[in-house]
Amino acid sequence: MEEPTEIQLDLPVLPPVPPMLAKAVKAMPKQDGGLFYEPKWDGFRCIIFRDGDEVFLGSRNERPFTRYFPELVEAVKRELPDKCVVDGEIVLIHDTHLNFEQLQQRIHPAASRVKMLSETTPASFIAFDLLALGEESLMETPFAERRARLEGIFPETGEEKGSIRLTPVTRNDEQAAEWFEMFEGAGLDGIIVKPGDQPYIPDKRTMFKVKHERTADVVVAGYREHKTGPIVGSILLGLYGPDGKLHHVGVAASFPMARRAELVEELKPYLAQLGEHPWGAWADQAILQAQEGGPAATPARGGQRMPGAVSRWNAKKDLSFIPLRPDLVMEVAYDAMEGDRFRHTAQFRRWRPDRTPESCNYEQLERPVAYNLDDILAR
Repeated sequence: MEEPTEIQLDLPVLPPVPPMLAKAVKAMPKQDGGLFYEPKWDGFRCIIFRDGDEVFLGSRNERPFTRYFPELVEAVKRELPDKCVVDGEIVLIHDTHLNFEQLQQRIHPAASRVKMLSETTPASFIAFDLLALGEESLMETPFAERRARLEGIFPETGEEKGSIRLTPVTRNDEQAAEWFEMFEGAGLDGIIVKPGDQPYIPDKRTMFKVKHERTADVVVAGYREHKTGPIVGSILLGLYGPDGKLHHVGVAASFPMARRAELVEELKPYLAQLGEHPWGAWADQAILQAQEGGPAATPARGGQRMPGAVSRWNAKKDLSFIPLRPDLVMEVAYDAMEGDRFRHTAQFRRWRPDRTPESCNYEQLERPVAYNLDDILAR
């Protein structure tokens, strides 16, 4: 798909604006009346810039989302004020839950597929901050006032629901703690905490986020080299499914540089031939995907999760790996599952010589109780 022509916006806040970020904390911050608590949405962070019929969907990096979500561009024209800048999250709601895996499929180079996906799996936008309204910039305005102004641009409860929705918020830390446990079942992965007196500070971690953390014992099945040279970049992790096959569930990559070099030597005794590895067929799958014009949604062969797939964010990225005999077990921390794999990079905790690889299966994973997304947005 060709890049869209440059648009001209007449707004008090113009792109690019790197979004304000949050730093991770272990416990829920508390402050009498001074903090706002919101669900942490699991999607693509996006800042919407609207100037009449001109709409720009900005991302966290240099790649705008405008061309990938034409249905949201039209929704912005229908549902937001004529001139505004709104911070939020692009999400994909499937039944009563968020589905990040389907959302990732929306990033596709072919215009025909973008159009088809916009109709079959339309996205929504969850608004949680207001940076400008009309001719007024709100960047220096405290968040408590920005939130009140944001609420003012949404229809009253009971009116027809659109594709642009307002995130719920509470100032009660006890209710936030309840949300933290309840909302995970709808696909949300934590709580964002915002000081009410804070201006909007782009690209700074001045908010807080509290996320779930669980542990699992996983099989070490290989590693990818670091971009700087022949040291360990990330370790490929596997779990055995009910089918008896070893499925790729994600990677662990939280190692200091010195440790990455040490791991190469420690893993040498476990080096294996690709043809004898449980994921030995991954290369054929990656080639097939490239020939068909892009990555499949679930790189797999015979229902088995494979680690080799063309990256939809960087088609030139080398995703080949160095296979290891699946004999080692490590314990990792993870925040959530997306389908049958870890949603984010797992964090190494310790080696588990006391565990057999065959005992590392999906049954050990905790599944949150289901929760209806509409009940969250109705708050």
